[in-house]
Amino acid sequence: MTYHPKSDFLGVMTTRGFMADCTDLQGLDEALIKGVVPAYIGFDATATSLHAGSLIQIMMLRWLQKTGHKPITLMGGGTTKVGDPSGRDSERNLLTPETIAGNIAGIRQVFDKYLTYGGGPSDAIMPNNAEWLDALNYLDFLRDIGRHFSVNRMLSFESVKARLDREQSLSFLEFNYMILQAYDFLELHRRYGCLLQMGGSDQWGNIVNGIDLTRRILDHEIYGLTSHLLTTSDGKKMGKTAGGAVWLNADLLSPYEFWQYWRNTTDADVDRFLKLYTEVSLDECDRLGALGGSEINEAKITLANEVTALCHGREAAQAAEATAREVFEKGGVGGDLPTLALSPDDVGEGISVVQLIVRSGLAKSGKEAKRLIADNGARLDDAPLTDAGLMLDTAALASPVKLSAGKKRHALVTLQD
Repeated sequence: MTYHPKSDFLGVMTTRGFMADCTDLQGLDEALIKGVVPAYIGFDATATSLHAGSLIQIMMLRWLQKTGHKPITLMGGGTTKVGDPSGRDSERNLLTPETIAGNIAGIRQVFDKYLTYGGGPSDAIMPNNAEWLDALNYLDFLRDIGRHFSVNRMLSFESVKARLDREQSLSFLEFNYMILQAYDFLELHRRYGCLLQMGGSDQWGNIVNGIDLTRRILDHEIYGLTSHLLTTSDGKKMGKTAGGAVWLNADLLSPYEFWQYWRNTTDADVDRFLKLYTEVSLDECDRLGALGGSEINEAKITLANEVTALCHGREAAQAAEATAREVFEKGGVGGDLPTLALSPDDVGEGISVVQLIVRSGLAKSGKEAKRLIADNGARLDDAPLTDAGLMLDTAALASPVKLSAGKKRHALVTLQD
């Protein structure tokens, strides 16, 4: 018999397609009905921003708060020093404490857009697991915590098993990660009454470890809930493009490029992405997702506008849409396009169009730029670009020049005084 959740939060998780699994659906549902449930997701500070691959977890925390509960955005200041082996083929680069602190400051900027932080019952908090992990005594930790873990069981977890099956190195440092994550759940329960850990389905083993450890040491009941690991309908990983990661901070990816990523969603993903990444009503998601032919573009623009409004603000979303219409429908240059600003010294007696394509981010290398031109994929001011040896001087750049790679990626090149 299927259990139908009664709490608002689990209602959202199930009807909008977030939930993959839950350790005790009825028990968690009853706790959510009874009062404010503090729940956490951990984020390692490996970069100065999160990318769109983390957005499903961020939206889970946002819905948690919107339904009256307390989000805990745990920063992995301690565990980032170790590295999570989940879903990885190789060991992470080890980061300095200063780099980790800078990354945490950048990530906080992302969370501030989606969550309300403060001292109220359902206000979010942002602890750093370095607060307790840095102070651990190794021998005490082995005796008090390590004895509760079976190596046989740890070897059976998918994140470990996949690496070993491929005969890829898994360091003892990384092997400890799952114990540290379990300890985080125990410590958050002790400090903040945290009752729920959420994460992607690849975190299931780590979440269950924390529940077991807390039950063994404190004899308390806590819960775990996972979301689906998302790929696009054509099998691509969420948050990645040919040009790199789809960052959530505007200093790493412009709001226009972010908007374009969602506008370019494949038809088959529109309904699903509207439900997961926006707050558009379910009825409207169903209506938009059912559109066919050229009408599906209305749904894609709504998706891009709503996701961008949450991440960068409504004005940025409107500016991105206006730029897109200017570029695609009217053949203009659009004031919000990514811009490469050059000085006369940069240009000198002339600068190659291949270099401009690379420096504007439309290609990763000169070789890739030349191949783009050879394949008739490059345009200069909307005219086909066929000469890879073309040089542009300051006179040619006196007014902004529009470069295009394919139909959907554009950049402006301007000359500063």
